[in-house]
Amino acid sequence: MSEGRSRAFYLLSAVFALYVLFLYGPTITILILSFQGPNGGMTFPMNGVSLHWFYNLWNGIGVPNVMDALVNSLELGLTVTILTVIISVMAGYAFRKKFRGSNALFFTAIASLILPSIVVSLGIALEFQIFNQSITGLGDSLVENYVDIENPTAWTNFLGWVGTTIQDNFSTLMGLFTSGLGAHLTWTLPFGLLIMFAVFNRFNPAYEEAARDLGATPWQTFRHVVLPMILPSLFGVALFGFTLSWDEIARSSQAVGAANTLPLTLRGLTTTVTTPVIYALGTVTTAVSFAVISTAFVGVLIVQARRRRHGSDAGKGTL
Repeated sequence: MSEGRSRAFYLLSAVFALYVLFLYGPTITILILSFQGPNGGMTFPMNGVSLHWFYNLWNGIGVPNVMDALVNSLELGLTVTILTVIISVMAGYAFRKKFRGSNALFFTAIASLILPSIVVSLGIALEFQIFNQSITGLGDSLVENYVDIENPTAWTNFLGWVGTTIQDNFSTLMGLFTSGLGAHLTWTLPFGLLIMFAVFNRFNPAYEEAARDLGATPWQTFRHVVLPMILPSLFGVALFGFTLSWDEIARSSQAVGAANTLPLTLRGLTTTVTTPVIYALGTVTTAVSFAVISTAFVGVLIVQARRRRHGSDAGKGTL
């Protein structure tokens, strides 16, 4: 007759249950309260169930416009995802073989993981302010030295035109897809690099050698041999890229310029909005994250199912 479970098992189970409750309890609470009735408040008990607050959210709940912030976050997240995947694959492919300075370069690439996010954001903002001042100073210098001068030439006229154009049209380099994009990449790229370094560290180069022996070009080898084998890992890199960018606040706070992302807007609204519409916004944000996770998971399942039915695609198309 088997013995009953020990007291330690139940104690550890209780600790784990508390951990799960602490982890998912706030999200579940916000999800439930976002469906409050039109007369519902910010806390329990529920006063009816409706989509009233989602409708209010769709119509806009303040300045900056929430839907604009949502679009900004989606566009930035997708851009960060694409760049994270491409750069991580290229770097992982290059780092398969040791070269002088590779260790220093590796630790430099992932060092941003240990830096406080707000420090990174402030540093990027300061860097772009220096760029702005340099460009503005260049424009002023060109206008001063090449506009309304005696005996102008075609070259001096061109330089004067450049200076005038800078003065009339340049405001700042900071923006969602300049400084903001760079700030997010400092957060997402290290995770992508670590994944791809681990993948390529276990990659058997014999497959590539066999493809080259059969006459495949380097591009054909990568496209038809390497890429199909690392494809499931790319879903993981893309997942990290989007979700980390989608939820980022600290690195966005000083680096996105006049634009606003959804997390920044959500943080600002917590001090001004006193209705469950803020919960509706939180639910939408969480739903997008889960949709991306589900898409990545389904993608991996499709790739694995195809491999079980037809075998790996690696090698097809090289001949």
